Amino acid sequence: MWLVKSSVGKKLVMSISGLFLIFFLLFHLSMNVAAVFSTDAYNMICGLLGANWYAVAATVVLGGFVVLHFVYATMLTLQNRKARGNDRYAVNTRPAGVSWASQNMFAIGVVVIGFMCLHLCQFWHKMMFAELTGHHEVALGGQMVSPQDGAAFIRYYFSQPLVVLGYLIWYVALWFHLTHGFWSAIHTIGWNNQQWFNRWKCISTIVATLICVGFAFVTLFFYAQSLSN
Repeated sequence: MWLVKSSVGKKLVMSISGLFLIFFLLFHLSMNVAAVFSTDAYNMICGLLGANWYAVAATVVLGGFVVLHFVYATMLTLQNRKARGNDRYAVNTRPAGVSWASQNMFAIGVVVIGFMCLHLCQFWHKMMFAELTGHHEVALGGQMVSPQDGAAFIRYYFSQPLVVLGYLIWYVALWFHLTHGFWSAIHTIGWNNQQWFNRWKCISTIVATLICVGFAFVTLFFYAQSLSN
């Protein structure tokens, strides 16, 4: 019960679930980068995953971690607001050493979750979910494509300027969330000391930048490709 009632327990759950999601983002990024070099290789990966039992099981686990992370973030936010009482309405300057991201993690997280829902509707719903419901073809931009033709989905959605702009905004919000979240998770778990304090901050910035710049590169690559066609 201390994982639910204790602040330390809640932060621990947040940290572990957050680190798991970061590892997933790195895996997802490696898949997307593969599409830049070979759409056939990307489609082969999509085929290996698809609606296979291990991919479905991994998706359920991933969804569970997302829900767990968001629920505990909401619990901690409400707890902190309750503890501050009327002080939260006071206009205060940000304390020295406290980043803007750390003070707005929940709001940034809501933006990340919001765009993640859009991403699920555009890709997961028309790929894995379509296969699970027995659809061997789905409508995409006026044509019918296979749910395993992931390259077709990337080319279609990343050819639309508003969609591309929305994803770029998402990557910025994700960057702010990760730069503080990664370091905070390491700190909560206890893999931190005076010597590694600034090192982990630097590592978290590098990891967040690698993830977000990588995703942005893939998005802009396929948008530029659509302009040349």
